[in-house]
Amino acid sequence: MDRPIPLPSHIHYELLLRLLERETAAAIYQHSPQKEQLNELIITLRKAMSQQKQLEASCKVSDLAVEYHWSLNEKTGS
Repeated sequence: MDRPIPLPSHIHYELLLRLLERETAAAIYQHSPQKEQLNELIITLRKAMSQQKQLEASCKVSDLAVEYHWSLNEKTGS
């Protein structure tokens, strides 16, 4: 049997987005160049999460198993 495809758990994206939207955004001056960079970073993370979900849907259609990982230290059985 094929090994499941390892993917990051969705919580990784959600935690990063919460940190950036709540904490980082509050610490950056509203009209600074850094605010625009932060907005671009948030957009990029949202796109990455969306693309991962598209990959998951594609795997499901192709009957490929997906395995969510919380860290790089996880050991999978062989």
